[in-house]
Amino acid sequence: MSAPGGPGALPERTDVLVIGGGVIGTSIACHLAESGVGTVLLERGTLGSGSSAATAGVLRTYFPGSALTGSLAVRSLEAYHSFAERTGTPLGLQRVGFLVLFTEERQVEDFRREHAAQRAAGVDVELVTAAEAARLNPLLNERSILAAAWSPEAYACDPAAIVRGYAAAAQDAGAVVRTGTPVTGIDPDGRVHTPAGSTVAETIVCAAGPWSGAVAAMADVHLPVSADPIELLLTDPPTGQLTTLPMTLHASTGLRIRAWQDRILIGMGRPGPDESRQGWLERLAQQLGTTYPAVDGIRIHRGWNGALEATPDGTALIGRHPTRPFFYAAGFSGQGLCQAPAAGEIVRDLLAGKQPWTDPVGLSAERFQVA
Repeated sequence: MSAPGGPGALPERTDVLVIGGGVIGTSIACHLAESGVGTVLLERGTLGSGSSAATAGVLRTYFPGSALTGSLAVRSLEAYHSFAERTGTPLGLQRVGFLVLFTEERQVEDFRREHAAQRAAGVDVELVTAAEAARLNPLLNERSILAAAWSPEAYACDPAAIVRGYAAAAQDAGAVVRTGTPVTGIDPDGRVHTPAGSTVAETIVCAAGPWSGAVAAMADVHLPVSADPIELLLTDPPTGQLTTLPMTLHASTGLRIRAWQDRILIGMGRPGPDESRQGWLERLAQQLGTTYPAVDGIRIHRGWNGALEATPDGTALIGRHPTRPFFYAAGFSGQGLCQAPAAGEIVRDLLAGKQPWTDPVGLSAERFQVA
């Protein structure tokens, strides 16, 4: 496998130019290059330095309220299981499972209402009692919840390895990968400008994560993608073993935890508009102690932070502009890691004029247009 490329001269022309070198952009570049399409990928920083670096590193297939997202994740997980064979890069997948804690009757009702659709999408998930949830996550206060959703198909992984593997496979298939090369302008004729020069692309694919809205605007395309800050925290090593701790999401507050080596990785959104970071940390610590009394009072430290791209409905945007050769795969709302292989397939097929494996209508940005 080739090492991912750095900055350098750009070719005068290319069939497709992919903007964004995270897990989505590298997947797209790999799928296109392997299908024989001349491909250039541009990344403003280093590969995987955007949203792909601000992740808890878990591949899962269950997404409450979105069987469509689940279907993309199921497809992607199948690809990840054969990733090392395809790219030569092992992912070190470790099965941990995914547990969603319900504290309100309506959450249980919502789960039952959508369960058939989730199963039809291939998602392995079931409703379990509070006692069963506490057996799955021994840190959990059983009395703090009503029930839970349990999906065993969730795996800890190395996100950086996914980016490296896709980028190297794309280069081996003929793609040009350039890092440290931000896009500064896009002309109507497809000429893309960077500090390293310009190139003319027959087709542009925007996979720029939190910067997708700004990149699309250069091409006079509107993508409803916002950039939301996120911070992940780490605890001191708790007492006891964490090797069997599943990734666990508290549905009402967004508190999520998973084992991270000998510590616990924690996330719970970000401070509210009128909330200080200290206030947010106190609120997080209080919820952590209520839900997991075994770690009440544990010291919490900075982990890492970044930005996630989000759409108004929390579902990704994958499609093409109706009148010009501009494609997009953005707005994954922190779930891009779980959907990258499927997104790459869809973009590849749409660009080739083929029907993808799933109907992409529900992923198009046109769903937000006012009639």
